[in-house]
Amino acid sequence: MREITFGAPGFTLIAGPCVIEGREITRAIASELCSLADKYSLPLIFKASYRKANRSRYDSFTGIGDERGLEILAGIREDFRVPVVTDIHSAAEAATAASYGIDMLQIPAFLCRQTDLLEAAARTGKWVNIKKGQFLSPAAMKFAAEKVTHLGNHKVALTERGTQFGYSDLVVDFRSIPTMQNLGFPAILDVTHSLQAPNQASGVTGGHPEMISVLARAGVAAGADGLFMETHPDPASALSDGANMLRLSLMEPLLRQLIPIRKALREQ
Repeated sequence: MREITFGAPGFTLIAGPCVIEGREITRAIASELCSLADKYSLPLIFKASYRKANRSRYDSFTGIGDERGLEILAGIREDFRVPVVTDIHSAAEAATAASYGIDMLQIPAFLCRQTDLLEAAARTGKWVNIKKGQFLSPAAMKFAAEKVTHLGNHKVALTERGTQFGYSDLVVDFRSIPTMQNLGFPAILDVTHSLQAPNQASGVTGGHPEMISVLARAGVAAGADGLFMETHPDPASALSDGANMLRLSLMEPLLRQLIPIRKALREQ
């Protein structure tokens, strides 16, 4: 089993589909990502949501069922020997997800101030990845992290995913990376969610996937401990967040751009 590590010579890659759409496609994505992680000696955490609770419309796809989704994640963890991360949305979900062996519990950005949720995640003893709310400064994430650490769980990572200005755009302030690192935690850049265009009139979130490589390169140059990127073999057919996901076939070319940047940074 690969361990969750940050601070290795390469950045930690957190990647996978937005939501579990089915067993075969999820395992195919995991297989490709594990192969790339081995090829480029990158620590990998496989990401997939077993349920999406934050949806724009009532009829948006939310998942294939909690139990089925968690079983698929547990199978990927066991068969590919890779740590897995998934979102949780309530205190009760923390223990449920942990019971399936999930290695890292992810707190969605809109829920990063929910004390009962953060404390429930802390009590599992798992890693807790807290996404910075689009409405918070990076320095304010200190208080979110303390809701986990005061219970004795110091396995916390903080994730930048953009700050909202106006109604339908997000802006990344790369000062947030060192700011959150100075709080004493690994800082991750969520590349693909930072490129969302929320609050569209259609009720379906838009995005700017053509900017993925730009943000990823900037994140590595800023010293991010990890990059979070959602990926899918055919984003146009994805059942959630297809507008801002990276096509899976483009992951390796992107990694080939990013690894020399990290190497140059570490050699300085």
